[in-house]
Amino acid sequence: MNVLFGRSALLLLSAAWLLAGASAFAAKPQLTLSYKAPHWLIIHGDEIPGEQIRINYLEAYCRSDSTDADWVKHTVVKHQPQFISLSDDQTVLKLRDKVSDGLIVEHTIKARSDEIQFLISAHNPTSQRSEAHWAQPCIRLGDFTGFAGKGGDLDDYLPKCFVFLGGSLMRMTEIKPWAMKARYTPGQVWCPQGVPRTDVNPRPLSSLVPSNGLIGCYSGDDTMIFAVAFEPYQELFQGVARCLHSDFRLGGLRAGERKQIRGRIYLMENDVPRLLKRYESDFPEHQK
Repeated sequence: MNVLFGRSALLLLSAAWLLAGASAFAAKPQLTLSYKAPHWLIIHGDEIPGEQIRINYLEAYCRSDSTDADWVKHTVVKHQPQFISLSDDQTVLKLRDKVSDGLIVEHTIKARSDEIQFLISAHNPTSQRSEAHWAQPCIRLGDFTGFAGKGGDLDDYLPKCFVFLGGSLMRMTEIKPWAMKARYTPGQVWCPQGVPRTDVNPRPLSSLVPSNGLIGCYSGDDTMIFAVAFEPYQELFQGVARCLHSDFRLGGLRAGERKQIRGRIYLMENDVPRLLKRYESDFPEHQK
């Protein structure tokens, strides 16, 4: 009888533990997505400062030989964004871009509890090489860092922002030298190894090479981290709309060529070692 009672108690305790675990899992906040024409991707989440992050997705497709070129007359390759679908639970968004040179780019964007996943498929169905060498998701982070609507100093959020240089996380206000001269100022570009320094954003180009493909920032209260990475990536960029970029690389697809790009946005607790573990697992190519 005691054995039966013990087994029954154990079963009840196990069931209670499983139910508690299931409830905790169900209660874990889920990020969701929405899309607003002409090309705004919006991440929603109760724990995000301001409860959303807006992304100009995509701001532009860009030509090579861009570092010292006119942005409008040379660099930008025009495109037409198209909304395809959004799942009923607002966690899977599909978009299509028709680039003016004939390139077709399909985007599948998935929201999870603390990350956004990007799978991008580019196809050049034409008989000519595509002019699009890279593309810009412009991620607006004024609300996240606590500096939205605070006047005209658009560099005020820089103390919250970071890249990795020499194997270490560096807040942008600590980085020296900080490039100041370019066709357009302000801003800062970090060009990785393997990408021509003539083919990046026409903003001040740092002499420093990033040690990995992450760029990110802390929330205004320092409890959360935002970080983004793409593979392959063209550049890391701090821009003039309280924005950060990991701009993905296309490389100018040949006639008939197909290419896949993947990306992650991490929205998680302030735990840099955990962020790096996840990033290293998601992007083993960046660890070479």
